[in-house]
Amino acid sequence: MKKYSIIVTAAFCFLFTGCGLYNKYEQNTPTPSDVFGTIEDATAGGESLAQMSWREFFTDPLLQQLIEQVLANNTDLNSARIAVEKSQASLKAAKMAYLPSLYFSPQGTLAKFDDNPWSKTYNLPLQLSWDADVFGSITNKKRAAEAVRLQAQMGEEAVRTNLISAVAQQYYMLQLLDRQLEILTMTDSLWGASLETQKSLYENGKAYSTAVNQMESSYLNVKTQIVDVRRNIQATENAICRLMAMTPQHIERKNWGSAALHHPEAMGDTGQRMFDPAFLKIGVPATMLELRPDIRMANHAMEEAFYNTQAARAAFFPSITLTGSAGWTNSAGGMVVDPGKILLSAIGSLTQPIFARGQLKANLRVNQLTQEDLQKKYIQTVIDAGNQVNEALADCQAAREKYAYYHRQVEVLYEAYTGTHELMDNGKAGYIEVLTAQENLLSAQLNEASNMYKGAQAVIALYIALGGGTK
Repeated sequence: MKKYSIIVTAAFCFLFTGCGLYNKYEQNTPTPSDVFGTIEDATAGGESLAQMSWREFFTDPLLQQLIEQVLANNTDLNSARIAVEKSQASLKAAKMAYLPSLYFSPQGTLAKFDDNPWSKTYNLPLQLSWDADVFGSITNKKRAAEAVRLQAQMGEEAVRTNLISAVAQQYYMLQLLDRQLEILTMTDSLWGASLETQKSLYENGKAYSTAVNQMESSYLNVKTQIVDVRRNIQATENAICRLMAMTPQHIERKNWGSAALHHPEAMGDTGQRMFDPAFLKIGVPATMLELRPDIRMANHAMEEAFYNTQAARAAFFPSITLTGSAGWTNSAGGMVVDPGKILLSAIGSLTQPIFARGQLKANLRVNQLTQEDLQKKYIQTVIDAGNQVNEALADCQAAREKYAYYHRQVEVLYEAYTGTHELMDNGKAGYIEVLTAQENLLSAQLNEASNMYKGAQAVIALYIALGGGTK
C-alpha cells in the first residue's frame, strides 16, 4: 500500500511539473541588438530622455495646462480607462473561480393520483459546488486575465502618450502659424510701401505699368497667404479643442521660443542646441524596451497567449468537481413526511475527456499558433520602435544643420532686399531685382520658421518614441 502511494504521488508530481501546467511566463523572445541602427553615439549612458515626466519635458505652463485638460476630458482616454476597469472586473471574477459556488434552489411539487388526496412536497436546499484546480486550468485562466488587464493599462498609457504628443505638436503648430502671420503681416506692410513707391514712380513717368502690376500681384499674394494662415490657426485651435472634448474657442499660447523643450542644457540657444543629439540623451535600448507602452503591451499579449496555451493543455486532463447540498425536505424517497427533515448529500465527480471531436486538439493548436504569431509581432514592434527613434534623431540632426543655413540665408537676403531698394531709389536697379529680393526674403523667413517647427516636432517624436509621456 505504501509503495502504491509513492507511485501515485510521483505520478502527480510528474503531471504538475513535467507537463509545465503551472509554469509562469518568462519573456525570452530574442530581439535585434542594434535596434537603433547607426546612432550608437547618442545611446551612451546617462539618464534617458524618456525618464523625464511630461511636465519636465514641456516647460511652457500654458501647454502644461492644455495637456492636463486633454488628459482629464479626452473621450478616447476615458474609454481606455473604462477598458482597464473592465479588465479589472474580469480579473476579479477569474480570481473568485478558486472559491466554491453556493446556490439556494427551493422546489415545491403538488401531485395527485386517482382519487388520492393532493400530495405536497418541498425541498429547501443550499447547493455547493467546487472545482478542484488540480491541473491548473483556473490558475492559467487567472494569469491570462491578469495579462489582459496589463495590456489594457498599457493601452491607456499608449493613448495618453499619443495625446500628449498630439497636443504638444498642435500647440507648437499654433506658435509656428503665429510666427508666419507675424512675418507675413510685416511683409504686407513693407510690400505695401514698395507698391506705393512704384505707383509714384509710374505717375511721374519713371516706371512702367508692368512694374506696378508685378508689385501689386506679389502684394496680393501675401494678402492671400495671411488669410490662409489665419484659417489654419482657427483649424488648429479647433483640433486642440476637439482633443479636450470642448467646443471651438481661442487657445492661449506664448510666442515661439519663450519656453524651451526638454532639459535646461538646451536653453542656451533655442534655435540650434534644442535639436542637437548631444543634448538628447536617449539612453540604452533596454531602457526603451522598459518604457514604451506598445512594447510592454506586446509582451503582455505574449504572456496572455502563453497562459491560454497552458489552459488549453490543461483541458486534456481530468476535471474534479465536488458538490454537496444541505437543506430541509419532506420528500423521503417515495414517502412524504411531516414535518420535514434535514437532508445532507455529497458527491465527487471526475471527468476525463476521451473524444471531443477534435476540439481540444484544435484549440491547443490555435493557441500555439497565436503565441508564435505574437512573438513575431513583438520582434516587429521592437524593430519599429528602433526605426522611430532613428528617424526622430535624423530629423533632429537635419533641423539643427539647416537652422544655421536658414538663419544666415535670412540675414544675407535681408541685406540684399535693403540694398536693392536703395539702388532702385537711386535709379540703379529695376523693379524685377527688388521683387526678386522681396520674394526670396519672405520665402527664407517662412522656411526658417517651418524648420524650427520641424525640429521641435522631431524632439517631441523622439521623446515619445523612447517611451516618454507615461509619467
